[in-house]
Amino acid sequence: MTSVNRIDTVRLGGQDGPEAGVQGFGAMGISEFYGATDEAAARDTLDAALEAGVTLIDTADIYGSGANEEFLAPFLAAHRDEVVLATKFAIERRADDPAYRAVRNDPAYIRGAVEASLRRLGVETIDLYYMHRRDPGVPFAESVGAMAELVREGKVRHLGLSEVTGPELREAHAVHPIAALQSEWSLFSRDVERSAVGAAADLGVTVVPYSPLGRGFLTGAFADAGKELQGDDFRAQQPRFTGENAERNAALLDPVRKIAAAHGATPAQIALAWVHRRASVHGLTVVPIPGTRKRSRLLENAAATRIVLTDAELAELEPIAGLVAGDRYPDMSFTSVGREV
Repeated sequence: MTSVNRIDTVRLGGQDGPEAGVQGFGAMGISEFYGATDEAAARDTLDAALEAGVTLIDTADIYGSGANEEFLAPFLAAHRDEVVLATKFAIERRADDPAYRAVRNDPAYIRGAVEASLRRLGVETIDLYYMHRRDPGVPFAESVGAMAELVREGKVRHLGLSEVTGPELREAHAVHPIAALQSEWSLFSRDVERSAVGAAADLGVTVVPYSPLGRGFLTGAFADAGKELQGDDFRAQQPRFTGENAERNAALLDPVRKIAAAHGATPAQIALAWVHRRASVHGLTVVPIPGTRKRSRLLENAAATRIVLTDAELAELEPIAGLVAGDRYPDMSFTSVGREV
């Protein structure tokens, strides 16, 4: 399966939300984290996304320290009415210290961040504006209230949150409707199911899984990721990709490969099909955002929306997440699970 007609569409966050393809596109890797990029190929991949009906394009101000938003600007200028544009704020970086990261949710920072993103993207309005990470030191009413002001001013159409717990999502939604919750969700990562997924289902919030392919691990590309990754690839420092963890996790993909063979599909397509089935399993809208820099992979990913896994196949895949070795990040304190009671 390497090609597909235009994918189905859904509404993010209920009937008042924007209509988008049931699978989106994560643009992060174009600018940073996964090694060098062929920009011409990346632009062709964006064109392929629209051809396939992949209309939710996801970026963030942290990706390449703004370079990812700038990269998207010409594409947006040519296709603004066809794209549901999502970007994020909250993770602060410093040019003089590449390793520096801080989480900022204060209203003054939010206002400065949105103005900078609008300028880099070359747009007047952002369709979906996410709080990328939560700072528990700032009351949610202040942060979400500041985001709501951006909606009233026409700078933002809809609000989203990333890596929040179920109680946090409910608290924010009481201040202003939240259209989407973005969190890592895949066959390898299911901690979002602890409380956030149930809250999203209750509130009518769309879940947007990032890294639905386990940052590439679920494609079956790695026999020993710790030895195969390039030095500038950030996965080389991620616990699941290093040492014995990498070897143990590679061995977990046998049932994925078996099911892929039965469907005439790739392991990546089965991993994505599993994420798409979360919609019916949990009773909510799910729009994963796999990223790629190649047209062929984009079309392969889009084709996964046509694969329906059986209950028996889901049961075979069910144990995988509980067997994964290593955390999602070296420091889990800034994720939702780091704040779960």
